[in-house]
Amino acid sequence: MMVRLQNRIVTGEIPAISSKSDAHRLLLAAALADRETELACNVLSDDIRATARCLAALGAGVTFSDGRILVRPIGSRQPAAQAVTLDCGESGSTLRFLLPVVSALGQNGVFTGGGRLPERPVTQLRKAMEAHGVRFSAPGTFPIHTSGALLPGAYTLPGNVSSQYITGLLFALPLLSGDSVLHILPPVESAPYIEMTLATLRRFGICAEKRGDAYHIPGNQRYRTPGRVAVEGDWSNAAFFLAAGALGAPVTVTGLDLCSPQGDKAILDLLRRMGAVVETSQNAVRVSPGRLCGIAQDMADIPDLAPVFAVAAACARAGTTRLENAGRLRLKESDRLAAIAELLQSLGVSCTQTADTLTVPGGQTVFGGRTSGFHDHRMVMAAAVASVCAAGPVTIEGAEAVEKSYPHFFKDWESIGGNVDVLDFSR
Repeated sequence: MMVRLQNRIVTGEIPAISSKSDAHRLLLAAALADRETELACNVLSDDIRATARCLAALGAGVTFSDGRILVRPIGSRQPAAQAVTLDCGESGSTLRFLLPVVSALGQNGVFTGGGRLPERPVTQLRKAMEAHGVRFSAPGTFPIHTSGALLPGAYTLPGNVSSQYITGLLFALPLLSGDSVLHILPPVESAPYIEMTLATLRRFGICAEKRGDAYHIPGNQRYRTPGRVAVEGDWSNAAFFLAAGALGAPVTVTGLDLCSPQGDKAILDLLRRMGAVVETSQNAVRVSPGRLCGIAQDMADIPDLAPVFAVAAACARAGTTRLENAGRLRLKESDRLAAIAELLQSLGVSCTQTADTLTVPGGQTVFGGRTSGFHDHRMVMAAAVASVCAAGPVTIEGAEAVEKSYPHFFKDWESIGGNVDVLDFSR
């Protein structure tokens, strides 16, 4: 799908969609729990459906109905006679969370998927699991075949590759018959995502005690459902609308928890430091324009904010913005650091990238133009935000990538005044 967005100021109020990151975790915990769980969730993206589909393949019951997800737990954990095929779609979270969980359940697995998923690394997680009883198909092959039961013990993972490795083991190790220790080698990046995992575990009665750089995890634990749980509002996707408010006219996003462990609530600090006006209430945030100036920001804990932050930087009136420690962006749905640079350049904005930085001088004109969506939901939404301050239309190829996390993004964009034309390929 190709869309064209006219230069149009957006303004108004919009409810936050349910957090994809929180939903992944709650779905998994609910599938491992002692009885049925009801999740309040107002969006069903491709990634959430991928996790639900894989849990159903493992024996869980997952039903979607009127903004709710009913999850019946997996139940019997006797090893299956045949390997279970798990279609992870394009969801890195689904793959990396479930690799250790499937082995902890004593199942053999065949993990499939599409898009860039076969290229996304699992090497360090694989090594840790192989050292504890699990056999993998040949390195670099896809689909990934696993066999053998995960064993308790001492695990070690690097903290600067993917927090999703850590989350997967934090979910799996409590199921094992003995105690385990998970050592994390510093530096630790995306730490807020680990805290989200720990918060979910606590809600389901699971103990994982942090001592220094290690988590001590007793075995033989049982996930106990709280019954009904609301998925948090999504700070990562709200960031696109909040940034639009900083560029044109006030935008309010409701349904956001200011006490959330989600790291991407840092968008408030970024926009405030750049010069936007940020106001908060109990569950809403309002961002209004200011004279934006460039800033420097370490992206290690908030890589998903990089695309929209870079667009805001391109619209800054002065100063230079520098995204630092951003190398892991190259391992996302696209080589996201290169994609950001190409997006800005296609819209007439000069920028400079290195292996792990991006520098965007302020005071430039965003001319508009035609850009790829890079098969990356966050790149498509960032390009849409750029239309607010562009001198001409912004045309986005592959705009359907928003289905991965925010299926009705363009509908919500139009609800606050945006103009979205779906172009006819036949002309």
